[in-house]
Amino acid sequence: MSSPTGPASGLPVRMPRPRQPGRHRRPEPLAAPEGAPALVLAVPGTPSAAVRGLAEEVVSIARSELPGLDARIGYAEGDDTEFPTLPAVLTRAADERTARYEQALAAGVEVKEPEGPVAVVVPLLAGPDGALLRQIRQAVMDSRVAAELTDALGPHPLLAEALHVRLSEAGLARADRARLFTVATAADGIVLASVGGEEAVQAAGITGMLLAARLAVPVMAAALDQEGSIASVADQLRSAGSQQLALAPYLIGPEIDASLVEEAAKEAGCAFAEALGAYPAIGKLALAKYTTALGIAPQQPQGAVR
Repeated sequence: MSSPTGPASGLPVRMPRPRQPGRHRRPEPLAAPEGAPALVLAVPGTPSAAVRGLAEEVVSIARSELPGLDARIGYAEGDDTEFPTLPAVLTRAADERTARYEQALAAGVEVKEPEGPVAVVVPLLAGPDGALLRQIRQAVMDSRVAAELTDALGPHPLLAEALHVRLSEAGLARADRARLFTVATAADGIVLASVGGEEAVQAAGITGMLLAARLAVPVMAAALDQEGSIASVADQLRSAGSQQLALAPYLIGPEIDASLVEEAAKEAGCAFAEALGAYPAIGKLALAKYTTALGIAPQQPQGAVR
């Protein structure tokens, strides 16, 4: 038995560890503020069961990074039955916020009337596809709900990391240069395929430079939605000395018919990797757009160094 001044039997007593002072102290875990707007993931393209599974995984990653996050999914081309449209999701979020406020008043609780955006809408797009962003923006306007629309997720170092992983999974790139892991089929030139026209190609080119630094091979961006663009860029890479090319889709998945990637790769005469899909970085970047819009966590997630 121990006394107020110490252990009576002479045995040591485990004391709580003091918090480590200084800049190396572990940061307190971040949680969503009470009453924070919803994060609404705006999913482009034709919805399907596979697209829904991808979106749900992205949202799950975001929730795991920010406990208490109210995260929802709205489809730009939904049907309001199996796949809820973006306006319907925003309207429901607004109605639920109003209902919570009225219930609190009815219960005699002093609460502040809700203000600010009901939701932050984050497009599930790697790059700036003008047509898809206009469609999402119009859906937000049609809802007549106070919502903030963010930019696309890229360019960002984490997207270069995700492209690297997808290429390595397809056997088209070394998994880790530091370990000198060799791949006999590794490409010596990468065509980075985007959608959204010239603006999207330029944005993809920024991530492409980061990917080129990781792989130590040339990377050039091209547009999947411009006829002949992929084949033309492939010819440029071959003219510059690349012999074994690979096509890396700078896409999350729902933006375009997956068969177009395979057709473009066949036209260019090269192998191809899978789209980015629900790679963990996608969920983290979606959350970073949300928290930055609200001023909760101004810093973007950092890319991994390899």
